[in-house]
Amino acid sequence: MSPALLFDLDGTLLKSDPLHVAVFIDLFAERGREIDEAFYMREIHGRHNLDIFAELFPDADPQEMSDAKEAAFRERLGTEAEPMPGLVDLLDRADAMGWPRAVVTNAPRDNAEAMLSAIGLRDRFEVLIIGDECERGKPDPAPYRAAMAALGVDAAQSIAFEDSPSGVKAAQAAGALTIGLRSSLDDAALRRAGADASIADFADPTLPGLIARRDTTQGARTA
Repeated sequence: MSPALLFDLDGTLLKSDPLHVAVFIDLFAERGREIDEAFYMREIHGRHNLDIFAELFPDADPQEMSDAKEAAFRERLGTEAEPMPGLVDLLDRADAMGWPRAVVTNAPRDNAEAMLSAIGLRDRFEVLIIGDECERGKPDPAPYRAAMAALGVDAAQSIAFEDSPSGVKAAQAAGALTIGLRSSLDDAALRRAGADASIADFADPTLPGLIARRDTTQGARTA
């Protein structure tokens, strides 16, 4: 049984949180409210835009605010960005080993396409699951279950890479081995959310051992 690699996008395939922080700070400032990175991590990180804006700006149109926020994010992102360290090497290994993979994200499709294109890896993922296009988004397990179905794999094969508590909870609820990325949160916070382990990035020396937990063909290859 080969492992299937399921990747969150924001903060997992690239370090996008600084862009989101800047956009939210500007958006709140336009409406007379001052926030900082700590507020973003505490109140916003990993949540749905519509939930955020409905709660914090009850008199505004949450969809309109969401659309404006995401357009500003794409403008800040531009057309080129660096993928997370070690990601390309991991994808090359997945190609060589025949490991299936997917991106599973709560980002809007326009953002997901823009981010994957900016890091030059859109063609490396045939399966792209968008939370808003599922019955429910993360922290519900529906997006991860949709990815498993699209790849034709089961939870016992699946490894999910996540950077937010809501994403970790979704992956765990779907039955995937869940590895946290310490791009914004530390190991303790990711484990409190339910992560089985955490890595600094995809070049982390502990990653091959974690993948081996789902790679039951390894023994056959080395026998």
